[in-house]
Amino acid sequence: MDVAISRLAWFSPLPPVRSGVADVNRELLAELDGHFEIDRFDEPRAHDFVWKHRRRAYDLVVYQLGNASCHDYIWAYLARYPGLVVLHDPRLHHARARQLLNLKRFDDYRHEFWYDHPDVTRDVVEYAVVGLGGPIYYLWPMVRLVMNTARVVAVHNGRVADALRHEHPGSVVEAIRLGTAPLETSDASRASIRARFGIGDDAVVFVAFGKLTAEKRVTQIVRAFAALVRNGVKAYLMLAGDASGYAPLDAEVQASGVGDRVHVAGYVDAADVPAYLSAADVCLCLRWPTALETSASWLQCLSAGRPTVITDLAHLSDVPDSVALRVDLLDEDASLYRAMRRLADDARLRDDLSREGRDYWAANHTVRLMADDYRRIIRTALARPAPSPPDLPRHVTDDHTEPARAVARRFGVDLDDGWR
Repeated sequence: MDVAISRLAWFSPLPPVRSGVADVNRELLAELDGHFEIDRFDEPRAHDFVWKHRRRAYDLVVYQLGNASCHDYIWAYLARYPGLVVLHDPRLHHARARQLLNLKRFDDYRHEFWYDHPDVTRDVVEYAVVGLGGPIYYLWPMVRLVMNTARVVAVHNGRVADALRHEHPGSVVEAIRLGTAPLETSDASRASIRARFGIGDDAVVFVAFGKLTAEKRVTQIVRAFAALVRNGVKAYLMLAGDASGYAPLDAEVQASGVGDRVHVAGYVDAADVPAYLSAADVCLCLRWPTALETSASWLQCLSAGRPTVITDLAHLSDVPDSVALRVDLLDEDASLYRAMRRLADDARLRDDLSREGRDYWAANHTVRLMADDYRRIIRTALARPAPSPPDLPRHVTDDHTEPARAVARRFGVDLDDGWR
């Protein structure tokens, strides 16, 4: 098969949806359009997929899957039309619980959980059904259904890929480098953003980018920053991201005693991110608990030549120590404070991390490198047969057309004939 003319159905959130996956896919698709014929199926257009596929079958369906609600529509298709599934969050329990339980599909959630985790005591599922989910979702990833129905599964980390191969030996799992476009900073943008928030050029500015959640360690960041200021460091903290899902933020900032040095910028449009990065001296890119994701916002910070602080996670152990300072989760508060203090005091260290971080991004995480991996893995998926596991939960395989078929049969009509 000539992959240059292969037809792909591409399921992904796309701009104007506020999503890192949407932004990455906009850049990626621009690179792939010259190699494949690609039909985009974001949520507003997804209903067109079935009739288009029936009229002229796609060679491969590509699914971009994560925990954010903008991916929820994809679940209706991925088991019935097996393809290449790119897991942006290799733990998906949050997505499945939110979607199924919010719709009061309690039995569907139970059966899917039992399918995904057949060795777990069955009554465990009732914790979530009665509303006691949340952090416990990290204990059970709920990915077996995806692994068993995909032609190929891809993730953005080699160590995560190895772990999935071990846990699901019948599945084909590949690693795709996550890529981001380079973000260019400027002195003019630095001066403009700092002036907007009343920050002098002699102050050290710490910035946390992206949607603000408990997992981004906002509480710990505010606490460490307050200690830094109390100890005489002239610093400011900027929280640049949607805070609508993090209710404690205002109270935590007020209680810190340094609220006049904390600026909550809210959601920052993608076009404005380079300006905010220009204003930053250090980027705080923390995560715990983790769904084993690779952070696109961290890569953006590296591409802009900004020193970063990351959480010391097992799947990031291959990141060289020269690229970022790490926070030890076993001593998180003290470790985070030490990292921030070192970077506040040592301009040379900031410069070294900036240079090494940008070199690391350029060698591993450009959009071109990501597109190269996609072209390779798409070829693998095109050559793979569609799996057909026999024991899937009924709600996964039911296409909900039986009522219409029953009515049509009363008039001697076979609905499948209409597609021929």
